[in-house]
Amino acid sequence: MKKLILIISLISFLMIGSSINAQTPPPPNNNNTSSGGSTPVGGGAPVGSGLAIMLALGLGYSLKKYRSEQEVINL
Repeated sequence: MKKLILIISLISFLMIGSSINAQTPPPPNNNNTSSGGSTPVGGGAPVGSGLAIMLALGLGYSLKKYRSEQEVINL
């Protein structure tokens, strides 16, 4: 039963995660071309690399907690 719940939750997580998209960025400088600047509003910071780092750290923490639980059970 636990495996079935795990499989269903994993599949639903992957399906929901693939359908979520970020909003498109606003036009640079609110389409004001007289200023001559073309830097995007907000600085154009990438979100993808930070997300990958956060997921890697979360996975590492979960593995550490899982292994420490297994050591307690085996003692």
